[in-house]
Amino acid sequence: MKEIVFAGLGGQGILTSGLVISQIAVAKGMNATWIPQYGAAMRGGTANCTVKFGEGMVYNPAQEEPDILLAMNNPSFQKFVGIVAPGGTVIVDSALVNCDTAVRDDITVIGIPSTEMALEIGHAKGANIIMAGLIAKVSGDFTEEEGLKGMNEMFKKKGKGKFEEINSKAFKLGYNFVK
Repeated sequence: MKEIVFAGLGGQGILTSGLVISQIAVAKGMNATWIPQYGAAMRGGTANCTVKFGEGMVYNPAQEEPDILLAMNNPSFQKFVGIVAPGGTVIVDSALVNCDTAVRDDITVIGIPSTEMALEIGHAKGANIIMAGLIAKVSGDFTEEEGLKGMNEMFKKKGKGKFEEINSKAFKLGYNFVK
């Protein structure tokens, strides 16, 4: 069972990024849960969600000890880095998060300038999709094709299929960021 915590500010697409990963898992035939938490102020307030997925039953969907943390701002990094499982991975938007990559010697920290990358491809709101691609890769559970299929199916169901081409481009950028 994998656990991922997505955290940042409302308006950064944090909850959507988590939903994308949970839907990719479901599309692959896994069990998945998605538990959102957000402050009273949607844009600019805090937002985080916990996604758990795997072959077996998800017995406890609550936040415990994530294998992967996505931190899209400094407060989120500080709040959640301490609960990441030993051997886990922390992914940060290096354009927005000033973190000490040596904060813990038992985790891996990956910095990716996802906000800048999204702007470069003309997808100002696509940083979260880039991050979803990177998380899909780092998890080790999904091929690029499985990730694209699950993500695009989800957006079609939400009536946002018109963004398939640009979202696919953003997802691929993230997925191929690390080898």
